[in-house]
Order: sequence, then structure tokens, then C-alpha cells
Amino acid sequence: MIRFDTRDKKPKLYDLLPLTAIVAAAVLLLAREPANTRLVCWILGAYYGAVIIRLLVAFRGQLQYNPYSYNTIIYSGFALFLLSVLITHIVLSGKMLRYPEMYTSREWLHLLLGSAKNYILLSSPFLLLFSGALCVSNISLIRHEGKRLVNVLGIILSVVLVAGLVFIYAFDFYASGSERQVMIHDLVTNLCAAVYLYFECMLIGAIIADVIAACHEPEPDKDFLIILGCGIRQDGTPTPLLRGRIDRALAFAQKQKQQTGKDLIFVTSGGQGPREVTSESASMKQYLLAQGVPEERIIEEDRSTDTAQNMRFSKEKIQAVNPKGKVAFVTTNYHVFRGGLCARRVKMRAVGMGSKTKWYFWPNASVREFVGLLTEHRLKQGLVLGGLVLVYVVLTLLAYR
Repeated sequence: MIRFDTRDKKPKLYDLLPLTAIVAAAVLLLAREPANTRLVCWILGAYYGAVIIRLLVAFRGQLQYNPYSYNTIIYSGFALFLLSVLITHIVLSGKMLRYPEMYTSREWLHLLLGSAKNYILLSSPFLLLFSGALCVSNISLIRHEGKRLVNVLGIILSVVLVAGLVFIYAFDFYASGSERQVMIHDLVTNLCAAVYLYFECMLIGAIIADVIAACHEPEPDKDFLIILGCGIRQDGTPTPLLRGRIDRALAFAQKQKQQTGKDLIFVTSGGQGPREVTSESASMKQYLLAQGVPEERIIEEDRSTDTAQNMRFSKEKIQAVNPKGKVAFVTTNYHVFRGGLCARRVKMRAVGMGSKTKWYFWPNASVREFVGLLTEHRLKQGLVLGGLVLVYVVLTLLAYR
């Protein structure tokens, strides 16, 4: 089991830059001679394998340093993409070594050029299955929760995923005309594939990060446990979703008490909405009191209106009591990762845990969280996406040099 927050330094991948430069120079030099084909195959295969291992090591280190980070998503998502590149390279290398008269060294360039399309093809069964599951869960959600825009996000994403697959392969199926026209056609195809690849890697990486965050059980040594609010009933009592979060908090507190003898303080976090008779914080406090929790072990935070404010205002309350206290938070399983992101933005090292929700609610809510993630950290995402697009533009131009 990987323990969160046990590493002081962020894992970095700067060492991959000189390694990539050295490998690229060696391949360009050796690929000129057909006699070096076997050596180049081994060098490229070893390089892809080394990068995959490096990404996985960085992924593990990121979980130990800060599991609630975009790096967690990027490392896991792109490690799977490079695995597909390695598999394709092994197949191509076997053909080149077996039929050297049919396959030249330029095949490696075309392998990289088609790597995005190959990955999309290899992952298409998962994407189709995932899209179908999203539609099924959304239909069940609409039946239980009614027809609202937020309840059809999964269906919208499913349509986008399938439409992207169909467009890329239908558009790439046939091209005619002059060499310039074919080059432009291939350039458009590869750009579309690169953009699709980026969002697919982010989606798969986000799913991996969400599952790990939701399933993680914090160490039983906490001083404070923040319960994030999510709406109350008209009579002021917690909704089943909110009650699930409170019960999860109570179960963790009881487990910690049994294992270590240490009591913790509950921080009920949530303000009062325009149609609510009381604040979510007060509603949670009353529920905790009814379960036998002493009032002195409850701190109310009743100003927040969203997750970011939950964390910021809760931190202020905690700092006033014990600035060095260890903090955990409880929210619904699909929301743990994003809740952790909000906690780290206010420089609070809080470890999350998830409460269960109905099966048909999680997929659509996860999509909503994923869309929310994409709207944040635009600079970092722009750099990664821009770099990926640039690579495929350069590879396309080299292929028609």
C-alpha cells in the first residue's frame, strides 16, 4: 500500500530531456546504415521502456508527495500511451529484422507519426465500453433524479468520444491529390489525433487518480477531520448523500480511537444556501450530536459556498486551534481527488477519504469532476497539449521532407 504525504520533495522528470536528446542523436546517426537496424531497434525499445518505468516511478513518488495533483493524472495517462508505442515498436522491429528488404529505417518515423492513431485504435474497445457504460448510468440517473443538463454530461461525453473515433478513422481512410494535398490531409489527421490523444490520456489518468484517491484509507493519527457539505433537506436534516459523508467520518473516528486511543475534532464545513433553513454545517453538527459526539469536539465552519472555500475557511478554523495538527477530510468518493486539489491550493496537507454513493450517480459525477479539472491549470495543460501538437507537426513535416 502506498502511503500518501511521506515524501518531502516533488518527483521531477528533467533527466528525460538529455536522455531523449542522446537517443535521438544516436538513432539519427545509426539509422543511416542498414547494418545498424538491430542496434537501433534495441536502443529505441530500451528508451521507450525506460521512459515508461520513469513515469511509473514518478507516479508513485507523486502519490507519496502529493496525490492530488495534475502530475498524478499526466504520469499515469501518458505511461499507458507510451506502453502502446513500445508494443507497436516491438511488432515493427520484428518485421524489420525478418524482412529487411521491405522495411527501411523510415518506418520508425512513421511509427512515431502514427503513434497517436495506434493508441486510439488499441484503446478503442475500452473507449466504446466506457461510453456505453456512461450512457447506461446516465439513463438510470435521469430516471431517478430527473431530466437536467448536469444529468446528461455522461451521454454528451460518450457522443464526443465515439464521434472523435469515427472522424479520425473515416477522415484518415483515404487521401488523394498532389503530395502537398496529401501532406496537408495527414497533418490535419495527425493534429486531430494528437488533440484526441491528449484528452484521452487525461481522461484515463483522471479515472486512475480518482479511484486511487477514493479507495485510500488515511493513517489513523488525525487531529482534525473536515466533513464537506453538499446540501440539506427542507427540514434542515442531512440528505442521504451528506449523511453518508458524516457516517464515513464517524466510522473513521471510531476506528482511530480503537487503534490508537486518539480522539479527533470534527470540522463541519458548509454555509447556508438561499433555500436552506439552516447552514449545512449546523445540520451536520446536529447529526453528530445525535450520534453522541461531544460538542467540544465539533468546530463549525458555516461561511463556505464551494469546495475551495470549504478548505480555505476550514484551514483558518484549524489554524486557530492547532497549526500543526494532522488533517483529513471526508467527501463522496467521486469528489475526493478534486477536494484534495482544493486543499493543496490553500497549502493544507489534508488526506481525503470517500463515502459510497449509488452506482448510477458516480460515472456522471466523475465526468462533471473531470470537466471541472479541465477548466483549471490552463497554462500547464496548454503547455502539454501544445508540446504534443508541435511534436506531431514536426514529425509530419519530416515524413514529407
